[in-house]
Amino acid sequence: MESGCQSNTSLCSDVGKNAWPELCEVLGKDAVAIIQRENPLVNAVILLQGTPVTHDIRCDRVRVWVNEIGNVMIVPVVG
Repeated sequence: MESGCQSNTSLCSDVGKNAWPELCEVLGKDAVAIIQRENPLVNAVILLQGTPVTHDIRCDRVRVWVNEIGNVMIVPVVG
């Protein structure tokens, strides 16, 4: 079965687990809880797809991009 998520690559490799492809199409709030449980070094934040953000790389942040119904649409990665 093909996922509806866009792939994504982390630029941070020394922070433990740094990508969560298994969270594609999961509810964003559930994804945040899983990410923060699996890697307590990062802060996961939910953002609606298309929200303007800075382009800085932060190895303590995971952006969880969701659609209008709250499902993850881009593979969450550290950065």
